[in-house]
Amino acid sequence: MDGAGEPRRSADRAERERDNDNEVIHTSACYANGLIMASNAAKERKKVAALLEKEAEIQKRWEDAKIFEAVAKPEENRPKYLVTFPYPYMNGRLHLGHTFTVSKCEFAVGYQRMRGRNCLFPFGLHCTGMPIKANADKIKREMEDYGYPPQFPEHEEAKPVEEKSVLDEITKDKSKSKKSKVVAKTGPGKYQWQIMQSLGLEDEEIKKFADANYWLEYFPQHCIDDLKLMGIKVDWRRSFITTDVNPYYDSFVRWQFQHLRAAKKIDFGKRYTIYSPKDGQPCMDHDRASGEGVGPQEYTLIKLKVLEPKPAALAPIKENVFLVAATLRPETMYGQTNCYLHPDIVYSAFYAGPEEDRVYIATARYAGPEESKVCIATARAARNMSYQGMTRENGVVRFVPGLEKITGDKILGAALSAPLAKYERVYALPMLTIKDDKGTGVVTSVPSDSPDDFAALSDLKKKKPLREKYGITDEMVLPFEPVPIIEIEGLGSLAAPEMCARLKIESQNEKDKLEDAKKEVYLKGFYDGVMLVGKYAGQKAGDAKKTVQTDLITEGLADKYVEPEKKIISRSGDECVVALCDQWYLNYGDEEWKAQTKTAVEQLETYSEETNTNLLRTIDWLHEHACSRSYGLGTRLPWDPQYLIESLSDSTIYNAYYTVSQSGVAHLLQEGSLEGTVTGPLGVKYDAATMPVEEAKLRELRKEFTYWYPIDMRVSGKDLVPNHLTYLLFNHVAIWPDQKELWPRSIRANGHLLLNNEKMSKNTGNFLTLTEGIEKFSADGMRLSLADAGDAVEDANFVFSMADAAILRLYNLLDWVREMVAARDAGALRSADAPRIFADRVFQNDMNRQIEATSANYEATLFKEALKTGFFEYTAIRDRYRELCGGEQGMAADLVFQWVETQALIVSPIAPHVAEQVWELLGKEGFIVNARWPETSPVDELTSKQAEFLEETIKECRSRLKNYMNPKKKTTTPIVTPTEATIWVAKEYPGWQRTVLMILAQQAKENEWHDSLGTTVKYGRSINDDTVTCGKVIRIAMFFLEWSSKIWVSVRCAGILPDNKAISQLIGKEDSLKKFAKKTMPFVQMVKEAYEAKGATALAVACEFDQAAVLEENRDYLMNGLELDGLKIRHTDEAGVDAAIVEAVCPGVPSIVYEAPRDGVTVTARNVHVANGLFDMEVTILEGDTVSGLVRKMRRTNRAIKPRFEVALLRYSDPVGGPRKLISIEDPTSINEKMAEDGVFSVDVAAQTVKVTVGGVSHVIGDTVVYSAV
Repeated sequence: MDGAGEPRRSADRAERERDNDNEVIHTSACYANGLIMASNAAKERKKVAALLEKEAEIQKRWEDAKIFEAVAKPEENRPKYLVTFPYPYMNGRLHLGHTFTVSKCEFAVGYQRMRGRNCLFPFGLHCTGMPIKANADKIKREMEDYGYPPQFPEHEEAKPVEEKSVLDEITKDKSKSKKSKVVAKTGPGKYQWQIMQSLGLEDEEIKKFADANYWLEYFPQHCIDDLKLMGIKVDWRRSFITTDVNPYYDSFVRWQFQHLRAAKKIDFGKRYTIYSPKDGQPCMDHDRASGEGVGPQEYTLIKLKVLEPKPAALAPIKENVFLVAATLRPETMYGQTNCYLHPDIVYSAFYAGPEEDRVYIATARYAGPEESKVCIATARAARNMSYQGMTRENGVVRFVPGLEKITGDKILGAALSAPLAKYERVYALPMLTIKDDKGTGVVTSVPSDSPDDFAALSDLKKKKPLREKYGITDEMVLPFEPVPIIEIEGLGSLAAPEMCARLKIESQNEKDKLEDAKKEVYLKGFYDGVMLVGKYAGQKAGDAKKTVQTDLITEGLADKYVEPEKKIISRSGDECVVALCDQWYLNYGDEEWKAQTKTAVEQLETYSEETNTNLLRTIDWLHEHACSRSYGLGTRLPWDPQYLIESLSDSTIYNAYYTVSQSGVAHLLQEGSLEGTVTGPLGVKYDAATMPVEEAKLRELRKEFTYWYPIDMRVSGKDLVPNHLTYLLFNHVAIWPDQKELWPRSIRANGHLLLNNEKMSKNTGNFLTLTEGIEKFSADGMRLSLADAGDAVEDANFVFSMADAAILRLYNLLDWVREMVAARDAGALRSADAPRIFADRVFQNDMNRQIEATSANYEATLFKEALKTGFFEYTAIRDRYRELCGGEQGMAADLVFQWVETQALIVSPIAPHVAEQVWELLGKEGFIVNARWPETSPVDELTSKQAEFLEETIKECRSRLKNYMNPKKKTTTPIVTPTEATIWVAKEYPGWQRTVLMILAQQAKENEWHDSLGTTVKYGRSINDDTVTCGKVIRIAMFFLEWSSKIWVSVRCAGILPDNKAISQLIGKEDSLKKFAKKTMPFVQMVKEAYEAKGATALAVACEFDQAAVLEENRDYLMNGLELDGLKIRHTDEAGVDAAIVEAVCPGVPSIVYEAPRDGVTVTARNVHVANGLFDMEVTILEGDTVSGLVRKMRRTNRAIKPRFEVALLRYSDPVGGPRKLISIEDPTSINEKMAEDGVFSVDVAAQTVKVTVGGVSHVIGDTVVYSAV
């Protein structure tokens, strides 16, 4: 046994040893890979560091030269450009989301400067509102509660799961988009001290933030410093902070509100407002830790009277009792069959109304102190209702003693009187899908038009055990059938039962199917349904909604009830309610004001239909906006100083303040101080003692304002469309009602920024501040990636791998420019005096085309497209030029540096630091950011077509070569790579094809449409086939009118070709085409596809340029690209050409035929020069080869012969003895004769001999030739 076990133990040891060896090998490999990765990372970091160092140097030079300080120059009569960004809130450092929006301003102003416009990009810093004050108070409380530094208790935060209902999606206003700003916000589960620590602050520094004013000192300056690191083109003299800390801005806001009040735009009264009971004031968007963008949701509170006998749980109540159900669709109350309660939800009975004697039942969330007088009302909702005048004392709820908490099962079976219902008595029944965090927890049932209600009622009818479980008798359920109340086309008068039948819904637990059913029924019912009952029978259901609600409230059968659409937490950690508040409000619901604001939208460029639509929708639904608050920082209302002006209201026309805010060239107000503590050179102080101001000073200020205003472009995140941006328009209209020329000219909204396709979040670590982005990718690397992230209103995506690639691209650009400068200085590039070649013409034309396209993209603020056309594609045309020229040495020096200069110019709005470095390398004077946009020559369309023709030809030739080497039919004979080929070109189509083309061209012409300068479209909007609906746009000529915000467009549209059936009928009438019947329709289909892609040129019967000449001029490029030794270019109209080739080749679409390799004679090509790294090589000479062709073959097969080498081919004077002689060091080619490039070889394969003929004289070559490459 022992002996038998020993081999196994040995085997186990061996296996363990192998495993150990493998582990060592694996570990070594991982270690090696780690070293490689670390080495690569170090190299990349080195490149970033080099870029950062140069960026800092350039930024210092810019700042010293004050090149971004803008001065009003009306005497120059040149257009100005004012671009602004919503000033960020100063409770944290800027993150990449802010930077993404800022970059749109930055790129636009960079481009407009190059267009010769006098550009101003000012940047303010917002401190108004509650957050800073609230956060300062939090820090103060945390030190009081937990000491210094605070020692916080450990706890876990539970993340709430948000559920959306279909009804929410249908009834909410889609223009109220939700905001997702990532700033220093917090809910009750995270301490402010910890948030400050996450910003990199030490405890000693954090305690200073207990003083709200310290926030105003700290973050504004850091914001400015951070922005400067990205090379932003801001005039910092005009920067300021808000609040009454800045007396100049404080005065400006007070002036604005006095004017608004004088214009009767501001009123006082009770308004439904999102309210924080803890803070004791309205809670606006900027005051919220969560729930930004969430507004009040209005319900109709249906009063369902509890009939006698009451359920035992309610029997002690002597007063009338009502269950109150919150509904969004009061017009459906005619169809009530019952009421639903959740058996397990906790409800409460409480008193409501100062003089009414009813008790409401609803979910309990809050218990207020005792009330001396009993009034009866509702629940969770109770807390909300108590702030809406439904209880004796505002904000106080008094519950019925003993009934503070009562589960729904105790009330089930209660008999109810339902307003407007067909049935005199309905019952409270169980529904298991009710939520207690929305509405009142009481649901009135309309099974005719609610799939949920119908499914729950059906369950109760079908399942007796379910009824018995909750004490529901048959008479409470079985007699009640859905009542037809609304007729819906396609669904009938009982829409919910119909949809449940169609989707085979069997239970109230089939949530997904019920969601689909609700979406269909609610949408069609609300918008298309027609009332069948009541005094509004015959009206659309949507139209009847408001009038039915009004009737119910007037008759005392219902109340208006409002609660937040979704949960809102204030920055103080309080769950908000909707309250009726006494407050000052901007009356945005005024119809005359709305109409005038819509006029402002009409003249506004929005760059996106979605933005335009959402602005108009917001104007429609917007009503009163509370503009006052009691807590926080800001400006006091001039006429009621107990209130502060809230943060969205003091930030509407502040763009006008930029024009006079700082000291520029001995003018304006504040001497560059953010808080206005230093009086500017104009000498206008903020105290009353300076009044009145001298007229000359006022004229100077007025000149600044009238020069710079209005805003030429306002850039913002899309989340501000339904609030700030709409308010901006309202207030401009109100302050300057009769001066439309002062209203904003354009608003550009962008989407939110994702990082690596995921939402930015500090919690997940997927987050990047502005400074982190610069440190990681360099300023230009970050900027380039921000441009590439996206242009649309949809969310954009900042991809780290793209940013890494951007660093490499920028670094490589600088390296290449240095190489070209060195090559030029060494005379290694082709002289500008040399004759122009095809590649030169194409390259110059490509540059013109790309520059024009890039300009158009910048004008339209399509920066991702500008980056594509002005950097990625611009690099691609350089690479194509290099390829066409056969390498750098073939490139023309003047064109290379034209490309370098124009590349630097057109990318400078996006990557100004690298562009500035290129400018320096070129030896240019001044700064590139002050340079003008490059001038271009008109694009030569014929050259473009020739270049495209060549590109498509070689692409097709490569495809044919691939097919040649991989035939579908496999053979036993090895496929040898071809070395020769013939390209066939057709001057025109065959006769029958020409006839077909003429028929199609005639049809296109008959349908052609042309509008000569008859259409205007908003400035910057793209024009596409949707704009001109009658066919494919062939030509669009755009004439940009200087600052008219519009363009005139001349459009010619090619007609739509008929369908194939109609074309077939037309072809059938042509006798000449009958014998080609089987070929015509396939040809028609091919032409139609080409027509879609190329337009009218696809219908031409002949090519508009000499195809063979283009191919001949690029013979070397084709042969090198296809690795051919021989290439013939022939026409299909030559005598004796195969009919199949004639049929296959079309004008503009050549065809290549590869030929099997011919036999030749192999000779030795000897390099006789000493120490140049080139050696002997074998080369095969074919019959008819030329000397130049043989050189090309040698270059291709021997990569050691660099493109820059000049190669000469020589023969031995004595072809037999010469190769045997010693080579002379002094004169290696003394026994050789140079062969002319046009020399032609002839070979005798059988005898293995070669001759070369030059000028009619033949020479025997022997078995060796000599080459020199220097």
